[in-house]
Amino acid sequence: MDSQKLIVAISSRALFDLDASHHIFETEGKEAFCRYQIEHEDEVLAPGLGFNLVEKLLAINKSFSKQPLVEIILLSQNNADTGLRIFNSIRDYKLDITRAAFTSGRSPHAYISAFSAHIFLSTNTNDVTKALDAGFAAATIVSGTSESHSEQLRIAFDGDSVLFSDESERIYQQQGLDAFTENERNEAKTPLSGGPFKNFLNTLQLIQAHFPPTKSPIRTALVTARAAPAHERVVRTLRSWGIRIDEALFLGGLPKGAFLNAFGADIFFDDQQGHCDSAAKHKITAAHVPHGVANQKIK
Repeated sequence: MDSQKLIVAISSRALFDLDASHHIFETEGKEAFCRYQIEHEDEVLAPGLGFNLVEKLLAINKSFSKQPLVEIILLSQNNADTGLRIFNSIRDYKLDITRAAFTSGRSPHAYISAFSAHIFLSTNTNDVTKALDAGFAAATIVSGTSESHSEQLRIAFDGDSVLFSDESERIYQQQGLDAFTENERNEAKTPLSGGPFKNFLNTLQLIQAHFPPTKSPIRTALVTARAAPAHERVVRTLRSWGIRIDEALFLGGLPKGAFLNAFGADIFFDDQQGHCDSAAKHKITAAHVPHGVANQKIK
């Protein structure tokens, strides 16, 4: 794996709006779906929930002349024949995407490792769950926006069950807030284990290292429901990992949407659907990470 390059795998339905053709697939079957895609393959698809994020990721390459720092891989359950419409749209939008896997209805998560991707983004929760179970960073994009606060790519993360393991979240879910707070106070100097997005954050930092801090094309934020004194363990954990995060917001349970809007997040990753809904209310692209004890309870 080229550790200096961020490789992002995204599904065709996250990149483009394929709702019309997917509805045909669900109501009329595969043959009707294939016929529809071929008949419309010269019609440009509308942007999907993850389109603007992909544009901003690819724009990073324009700011660094020595080598590409980001690559986008397309993973699609279409077959190569129906996938022609997708590549035609990629060409018309002038997106620098050249590698793809078309799996003809099979979950494409097996190709994440083969492409050395750091993260997989999709609108299919089943595919995302399989990717997380296989040890990859993955998220279901559940809301999107056409708005952009700045040219800088701004990525926000929840802490427990996303950047960190769910070890502390389990205490909160099973024993309540007081037990959680006491545990974090006692374990303040014991680093948390890494969650599914630790390596993704680290790769973002490697890209940031190519630029002066004031001119970085990426800015990161931790947006967590934790508050003092539970903040100390988080700070010490990131320090022990050697990972810098640009902003850290300890909200003590406040709704996250307004703070994500103030940060100018282009995408926010959280393991709890309620926080994703709060982000969506403020027109923030939200990605649900179906990982950890909170999602096990839902299942």
